[in-house]
Amino acid sequence: MAPLKGKRRQRLLLLAFFLPISGVFSFSELFFIKEPRDATVMRKEAVILDCQARGEASIDVRWLRNGVKVVENERVYLLSNGSLFISEVESRRGDKSDEGCYQCLAQNKYGTILSQKAHLTIASMSSFALQPSSIVVAEGSVARFSCKISSHPPPIITWEFNRVALPLSTDRITVLPSGVLQIQGVQQGDAGHYRCIATNIASRRRSIEATLTVTPAPGPILPQRPRIIAGPQNASVSLHQSAILECLATGNPRPLISWSRADSKSIDVYNTKVLGNGNLIITDIKPQHGGVYMCRATTPGTRNFTVASANVTVLAPPSFVEWPESLTRPRAGTARFVCQAEGAPAPQITWFKNGEKVHSNGRIKMYHSKLVINQIILEDDAIYQCQAENELGSVLSIARLIVVMSEDRPSAPRNIRADTVSSSAILLAWDRPQYNSDKVIAYSVHYMKAEGLNNEEYQVVIGNDTTRYIIDDLEPARNYTFYVVAYMPMGASRMSDHVFQHTLEDVPLRAPELSLTSRSPTDIQVSWQPLPMKLSRGRVSSYRLSYRTSSESAVSQIELPGEKTQHLLENLQPDTIYLLRLVAATSVGWGEQSAWTSHRTPKASSAQVPLAPELYLEPLNCTTISARWHLAPRNSASVRGYRLFYHEESQPESAPLQLQASAHKHTIGGLDPRRKYHVKLLAYNAVGDGYQADQTISTPGCVSVRDRLVPPPPPPHNVQARTNSSSAVFLFWGRPAFTSSHALNYTVRCNPVGLQNASLVLYLQTGEQSLLVRDLEPNTKYEFAVRLHIDQLSSPWSPVVYQNTFPEAPTLPPSNIKVTLIEEDTALVSWKLPDEPNVAVTHYTILYASRNAWIAGEWQVLQREGSITMALLENLSPGQVYLVKVSASNNMGDGPFSDVVELSVRADLSSGHDAGLSGGSTHSTGFSDGFYHLDQKSMTGISVGVCIALTCIIICAFIIVCRGKNRYAASLNAGGPEGDVQMAEVTVPMMSRGHFIDAKGGTSLIINSNGPVQPSPDLKKKKKKWSFFRSAVKQDRKIVNSTLSYLPGATVLTYEEELSPNHPATLQHLLGHPGDAEGSSNSEGSHETGDSGRFSHDDTELTNSGPNSRPPSLTEDDGEDFDRGGELLEKSPADLKLKESVEASCSHQEAQRSSQSELSV
Repeated sequence: MAPLKGKRRQRLLLLAFFLPISGVFSFSELFFIKEPRDATVMRKEAVILDCQARGEASIDVRWLRNGVKVVENERVYLLSNGSLFISEVESRRGDKSDEGCYQCLAQNKYGTILSQKAHLTIASMSSFALQPSSIVVAEGSVARFSCKISSHPPPIITWEFNRVALPLSTDRITVLPSGVLQIQGVQQGDAGHYRCIATNIASRRRSIEATLTVTPAPGPILPQRPRIIAGPQNASVSLHQSAILECLATGNPRPLISWSRADSKSIDVYNTKVLGNGNLIITDIKPQHGGVYMCRATTPGTRNFTVASANVTVLAPPSFVEWPESLTRPRAGTARFVCQAEGAPAPQITWFKNGEKVHSNGRIKMYHSKLVINQIILEDDAIYQCQAENELGSVLSIARLIVVMSEDRPSAPRNIRADTVSSSAILLAWDRPQYNSDKVIAYSVHYMKAEGLNNEEYQVVIGNDTTRYIIDDLEPARNYTFYVVAYMPMGASRMSDHVFQHTLEDVPLRAPELSLTSRSPTDIQVSWQPLPMKLSRGRVSSYRLSYRTSSESAVSQIELPGEKTQHLLENLQPDTIYLLRLVAATSVGWGEQSAWTSHRTPKASSAQVPLAPELYLEPLNCTTISARWHLAPRNSASVRGYRLFYHEESQPESAPLQLQASAHKHTIGGLDPRRKYHVKLLAYNAVGDGYQADQTISTPGCVSVRDRLVPPPPPPHNVQARTNSSSAVFLFWGRPAFTSSHALNYTVRCNPVGLQNASLVLYLQTGEQSLLVRDLEPNTKYEFAVRLHIDQLSSPWSPVVYQNTFPEAPTLPPSNIKVTLIEEDTALVSWKLPDEPNVAVTHYTILYASRNAWIAGEWQVLQREGSITMALLENLSPGQVYLVKVSASNNMGDGPFSDVVELSVRADLSSGHDAGLSGGSTHSTGFSDGFYHLDQKSMTGISVGVCIALTCIIICAFIIVCRGKNRYAASLNAGGPEGDVQMAEVTVPMMSRGHFIDAKGGTSLIINSNGPVQPSPDLKKKKKKWSFFRSAVKQDRKIVNSTLSYLPGATVLTYEEELSPNHPATLQHLLGHPGDAEGSSNSEGSHETGDSGRFSHDDTELTNSGPNSRPPSLTEDDGEDFDRGGELLEKSPADLKLKESVEASCSHQEAQRSSQSELSV
């Protein structure tokens, strides 16, 4: 029983021991228990590279050599455990050689892992790189031989003296592993032949022999200061290897050698020893052994010494400080893997997914030691490896990403499509998911450049209330790829199908940078580099080269095809400063011209001066430029030096830098970032300055590491726009929800919708959360976007908002006014929109009146909607000449009236002549030939009437002079009555003793040289009433005008009225609509209202009162003017009739004062 119990106990112990081991071996993921290591073998020798992986069953193992799969054959094949066996290693050139870097890949259902790298090297030895040299030394001094050879593995160096091996170390002889032989206190017996022997597993090589000749020591030996003839050299030593620092000195007496560290630290005595007479060897070197070591040779008993130093750098293979950990994340989540390693030199971090290298594509980003995966999808479920590698080796670490799926997630957005909007915007649209679309809370739009590798992917999240989005801030003439993801609270859908779309071309962002040289005194060679795609913003189709002399303003231009990069200007003037500039164009148009670049052509002289150097400029960083140049060999012999000029664009040229003739490069520092600089270089000799080379270059912007590693801040949210006026829009927005103590500032982008030229986009800066954008075009739709800047970081642009500016009040009248008589008493007036861009018209106002009514100040008013551009003038009287003018109005105000167009309606419509004439300007009278024909009886009547009118005018002038003072006193208390008449067609009273009404809607005020004229209190007590007359033929109600402005040759009518104080006196109120006012607020429109009532028989004088035709003052001086006016009237029979009516009006006015009866005309 005892043996049976013992066996059971052993089985239990074995079971307890193997259970945990089996648990390790059945680890659900994948890992290596053996990985290949570096190996150096002989040619035709067999080698095994180990690789054993463990994990869940069905593990597939493959091998890579230099990244390419190893093909098995009879000589190279896999063993059952996954190791690679090579029966005979080949060392032939090309792909047939077995040397290289080997890696093992193991794969199961969870993914693929990659082993560390193993270098297979075939043992070899090259020729000697340094052979020993023969020397001659004095007896008692020091002799030194050295050799150097490269081999794999490293060789063992020994020395032979006269073909006999020397001991590695004696009291006088020291052999260093680095291949150095030192002999102290040389004797005559040391003379002979020495050679170096290098040995490794592959070969054994012998150097050439070097002879040591020993001369007798001089007579008396004089004291000599110590001198180091072989000092230590800088060395880079791998961890755990040995460092050898040589120090060989001579002197009399023999100097003492000592070692110290430059950092005053003590030297490690446990791993350090002195070999020979002063050589320092550090074994099993560690990082703390790195530093500067100083060898000091001192004369014994004195303070005479000399020092030599060298730096020891300890190289260490990479090792992990922080390992990535496996993660479990939902779809559309974010995974972050961290991997930090140390080593010397600093290791490079590389990420692998299932054995393949990971590339940044926008959704996947790598920040030095971090791997960030955004918008996780099902395909991201894999095994990830972090590899740290430097020149001493590599290490890998494994982590897995598990993606959790949601069963009720929505399907992917469907039918995604993209349309180009402009050179920087593309409209993306899609359909909602077919399944579970009601669970979608947001959409994520992803886009990136379609060409190239490692492109940044951008993401915009929008609400679920739209399936359209405009992506702006794109580069012109670029192809982009887009896809959309639908979000729900617990995850996201799959990616939609990708769609590709390109942006339109735009004008080039700037001009190419010029390089100018002269080959002769009469030419300039102009060359330039093609613009990069980011600056050309499309394919450059042509260039325009402009040039002129500095003393002339005439510019010559040459158009060049877009493929050219140089042009030779010939037949120029010698010793003349020329200004040149270049501009590039795409299919959209011409870009911005470069600034003028100056170049002086050489002097026309037979003297031989150096030709222009070939100049090459290169920006080293944002503040430094490197200039390199060279001359042709035939010119370099006579050059005495160079002169280098440089200055910022639009700044004066500074004094030149004098450079030596041997100089061929120079660094220009202290420049400003993002500036354009002009650089000029010339060589000079004894004759004078040579030909100059001119070139321009731009310094780049300074980009900090922070800008590349730190994610951008979020953009401003809730951007809103409100129209402020026809040229201004008020923007305001919210600050993103993050905490920062740094000051924020914002950039506002503004441009009209559909703008093709991106250079016209307006960018405004502000530190507030609102901005009033001014100087916009009226009645135009604009798009706005805002981005914030904080601590040298910029956010993406906010979503675009759209807003229209208000229309501006028309500044021009309607154009192309035409009036045509279509029936006996009906005319058609037509017009077109005002000739100004972006004008909005809500209604038109048409004023028309017969000549007689115009003289009386009576205008009839029609209004039409803004969409209608014609109107009918009905019930026209035969035998009259009608005046017509039109104005445009909108909600912002009224525009000016057009010029007066005249229409003649004949009295005898049955005659053979045309019934009416239409006109389009004030210069065409439109009168018939017989309009002014008068018979003899009419002439007699007119003559009598004129005489009576002259008499009346004289009497009235006398009365006015007598009552001038009373009128002046009455003007101090004037107040005009107001009236309100709302009708479609009205007549407007112009002036009475009590008040004056401007036809443009002004106040009831008479102004003379002494100021406003107001009615006297006595006049206020007297009340007269309007007298309305109705015609049996025309039923239109009119207000009879009995007063006009007093002007020479004008018919004067007076009235008195009794109106309620509530009645408005302006024309605008009388017409019943703001748009009824005849003119606008500007002074130029006032001459079109006809408020003066002046009439002349001269065809060209048939106009309304101009800006200066104000009501004449009622003073004594006016009477004289009236007399002179009366003299002028004698020249015309028609004027006599007018004077007669004036006389009748004055007499009738006196009758009114006595009887206070109604006024009749």
